[in-house]
Amino acid sequence: MSIPEFEFSTVACRDKRVNNCPQVATNVVGVVAVRDSERPNEVVTMSPEGWTDLIRAESQRLGLAS
Repeated sequence: MSIPEFEFSTVACRDKRVNNCPQVATNVVGVVAVRDSERPNEVVTMSPEGWTDLIRAESQRLGLAS
């Protein structure tokens, strides 16, 4: 089994002082890959549904969800 080639993009950089930003890749069907810009070799993968659940939970935690 070959490892997919993820194409990461920076989605947000909440605190520019720490100089690390989350990067997300959605170019591989059925997979969302996430990494820290300061640790590009450490990649976490999940399903699109898992990504949606993660974003929903974080939004609720931060009080951003309605």
